[in-house]
Order: sequence, then C-alpha cells, then structure tokens
Amino acid sequence: MLEKSKIDIENEQITNNDREIVVDKIITPGQLVMKRFVRNKLAIIGMVILVSMFLISFIGPFFSPYGEYQIFFQKDGAELTEDIVNYEDENIKVLIKAPPSSKHWLGTDRDGRDTFTRLMYGGRISLVIGFVVVAIELFFGIILGGIAGYFGGVTDNIIMRIVDIFFCIPFLPIVLILSSALITLDVDGSKKIYYLMLVLGILGWAGVARLVRGQILSLREQEFMIATEAIGLKPRKRIFKHLIPNVMPQLIVIATLGVGGIILTESGLSFLGFGVPFPFASWGNMVSAVTDPIILKGYLYIWIPPGICILTTVMGFNFVGDGLRDAFDPKMRR
Repeated sequence: MLEKSKIDIENEQITNNDREIVVDKIITPGQLVMKRFVRNKLAIIGMVILVSMFLISFIGPFFSPYGEYQIFFQKDGAELTEDIVNYEDENIKVLIKAPPSSKHWLGTDRDGRDTFTRLMYGGRISLVIGFVVVAIELFFGIILGGIAGYFGGVTDNIIMRIVDIFFCIPFLPIVLILSSALITLDVDGSKKIYYLMLVLGILGWAGVARLVRGQILSLREQEFMIATEAIGLKPRKRIFKHLIPNVMPQLIVIATLGVGGIILTESGLSFLGFGVPFPFASWGNMVSAVTDPIILKGYLYIWIPPGICILTTVMGFNFVGDGLRDAFDPKMRR
C-alpha cells in the first residue's frame, strides 16, 4: 500500500507539473507582445536611452543650482552672479564661453549661461514639442481616417481629397511664412512655441489619416463588424470601440517613430531661426550656435552636447519603434 501511495503521489506530481507547463504556455496577446519586445536588445537599449533623457530633462533641473536664464559674471578671475554684481563696475565682464569646470560641467554659452542647465531645460521643451505634435497628428488622423474608412463613398472621397491637399502643401515655406508673421505681430515667445506645435501637428496629420483609413477598409467587412451591425451598435461605437483598437499597434509604432522625427524637425527649424525663440532653450536653438565659425571651431563644448542629445534621443525612439513593430507583428516567432 505504501509503494502504491508513492506511485500515486508521483503520478499526481507529474500531472501537476504537466498542468503547470500548460498554464505557462497560455499567455495573453499583450504578454506575448511584451515578451517579444523584451527579447529585442536594441529596443531595450532605446528604452534605457529614453528613460535617461526623460530623467535628465524633467527631474534634473530640480537638482541644478542654477536657473535657466541665470547669467554669470567675472571680476579679477572671481565668478559673480546677477544678484551680487555691480553693473557700474567697469572691471566686471560676462563669463561667456567659459570652459568646463567643477562649477559649470559643460562650461557657459555665448551669453554667459550655464550650458548643462540649459541643456536639461532644452530637452524638456524638445520632448514636449515632440509628444504634443504627435498627439495632435493622432487626434485628427484617427478621427478623419476612421470616418473616411468606415463610411466610404462621398465622405471618403471628400476626406481623402483634403488629405491630398495637405500632402501637397510645401512644409518649409509655410512654416517660414507663419514664423515671419508671428515675428511681425510681435507674438510673445512662449505663445510662439504653442503656435509652432499647432502648425506642425496640423501639417502632419494626413499620413496618419491615410493609414487609419486603409486599415479600417480591410477590417470593416470582417465577421466581428457584421456582428456589431447586427446587434445595432451606433457607428460611433463601431469605429472607436471596435475598429480603432485594432489599428492601435500600427498607431503606437507611428507615434514612437514620429516623436523622433518631430524633434529633428524642431531642431532644424530652430537652427534656421524659426523654431523655439530665444531666451527659451531647446536642443535645436542650442545647436544653432554653430552658425558662428569661431564657436564651431574653438568651443566644441557649447554645441556638441545638444547635438549628442538629439542624436541619442532620436536613435532611442527609432530603436523602440522598431522593437514595437516587430513585437506587434503576428508573423514573428514566439
């Protein structure tokens, strides 16, 4: 009896182990996507880069002893700050282009401000612009693309012709004209940043709308959509509760890659003088210091750090976007 009991116990253990193995193999689609994403080494490197940049840009300024606009002075080799400087003293000079030191890790810029502090604040503005612009693009693209793909016919033709018009709009001339108009109207610098985000978002939604429309055209004739029509769901619920969620994986990838593209666009516009206005800091207008040949050759610590931040951040977003694209691909092996 004792031996039989041992055999029964062993059989039960084997059965329990088999059950555990079966349970381990049953995972949800979300867990499967996460598993694929974690196995992608470049995607993990991209996540580490992005988390580091977010911490530096949004948490770092709280630990900085200097302000974003604080100017430093010097007198007889001693460093002075604005609150104790005597502007009538002829021996006092602005501490411009100072080399890196223990007080200023990346030196000071051509205006006498701490480069590392402005680098952190600049990252905050560049990242916020990227996310806000992508959010605007997704908002208009999802709504108009969803309506066009679901209803089709005349509605689809009208929306797609509007999309074609936006694709034909020359991006750079429009941005330059609007920026010149804002300068002529003497618009406040902080408001100009909001206008910049709005313009970039409105000019960029057409691609999202076309993708959403194409995906919905292929989904609306499937069985689950016929079932939603049979039970009498309203078109609004069919679009935003059943069709759009099935397009979300593609939208997530587009958004991830789009943020990096917007950061590059903002940097290019700021470099040309039509992006984030002075004295606000962004990585783009910090890199614009290279327009001065003297800074380009002799003061690398002023423009190389923001350039590295732009490069690594965009690379991080691209790594994460590629990892998400592979993770959402149903053809990928488990």
